[in-house]
Amino acid sequence: MSSRTLTGRNTITAQPLCVTVEDGRIRAIDPGPEDEARWLAPGLIDLQVNGYGGCDLNADAIDPDVVLALARQMLSTGVTTFIPTLISAPEESIVRALRAIASARQASAQVAYAIPFVHVEGPHISPEDGARGAHPRAWIRPPSLDEFARWQAASGDLVGTVTISPHWEDAAEYIAALAGKGVRVAIGHTHAAPHQIHAAAAAGASLSTHLGNGIALMLPRHPNPIWAQLADERLTATFIADGHHLPADTLKAMLRAKGIERSILISDAVALAGMSPGIYDTPVGGRVELNANGRASVAGTDILAGAVRPLKDGVAWATVSGVCGLGDAIRMATEIPGRQAGRRGLLRLGEKADLLRFALDPQNQSLQIETVLVDGVEVQ
Repeated sequence: MSSRTLTGRNTITAQPLCVTVEDGRIRAIDPGPEDEARWLAPGLIDLQVNGYGGCDLNADAIDPDVVLALARQMLSTGVTTFIPTLISAPEESIVRALRAIASARQASAQVAYAIPFVHVEGPHISPEDGARGAHPRAWIRPPSLDEFARWQAASGDLVGTVTISPHWEDAAEYIAALAGKGVRVAIGHTHAAPHQIHAAAAAGASLSTHLGNGIALMLPRHPNPIWAQLADERLTATFIADGHHLPADTLKAMLRAKGIERSILISDAVALAGMSPGIYDTPVGGRVELNANGRASVAGTDILAGAVRPLKDGVAWATVSGVCGLGDAIRMATEIPGRQAGRRGLLRLGEKADLLRFALDPQNQSLQIETVLVDGVEVQ
């Protein structure tokens, strides 16, 4: 029997804890030392990762080694569970990436644990400028159950989330079919009317992808797709908390409208995350300018091309900027997304010991990671 302890303050109550881990599970939670200065939380869960540190899931040359390297990069940022995300592309490119991810999971039990499923963000999104964001217009197409079946055949039923714009004529039927198979359907990159958004939720859509982004630059005051998704209680919304995609006041108001229990923080990290500032050619956005302030945009425009800050920085930014308290920020990056990933992200007796010990660094708006446990084993 393997056993170890880990101490840190509870991010919700601030009480010091001493957690005993045995055989990969939390076996005891006792009071910790009163002078404890570090925080203790479940490992972070990121539902939207396109890449990181040069590892690009949407590149033409993706292979299992890229996925293995990406999983290691995620662990270094405190993310113990993540959902690889593929953007709009030719079908053969999506299939190739799905096969590479499936092969990586087969080759490594650690990767299989870290990646419970894949998110395909598109290609059934809005073709309109603004709403489609950095997705290539050439590869946007109507929803097809036949294409979805080919994705699943290639990956062994690994696609667990699909983002769609419900403006398409057969969107409700497509959503109902996927939801009936247990696949999570998200609304995103959309110019859909409110009635189409509510019809999508009635058909089984349960998520909003990075709400407030992937939307037209100019909207009517009301009605518009943001209000409709905030108001629909059937939808849990993901938000990019990096200070660029949503201003602090905007995110704070959105969280109040949606409620913490239906809100999730994501990174939407692309391969440029962790890279030096400069001009890059990438599958997400084409020619992209990465600024020193952490903003990645399509060169020569204000259109964002994904995010470059890891989820741990999003948690810290939301806390330091006054969007919410540390406890709520951690919950939106652990427990609440964990409901979408097989009931993970819980610091409770009997749960899997995916744990994170860290310090909050307000000056750099980041979490300084000290210890990461995955299934009870410390990650070096």
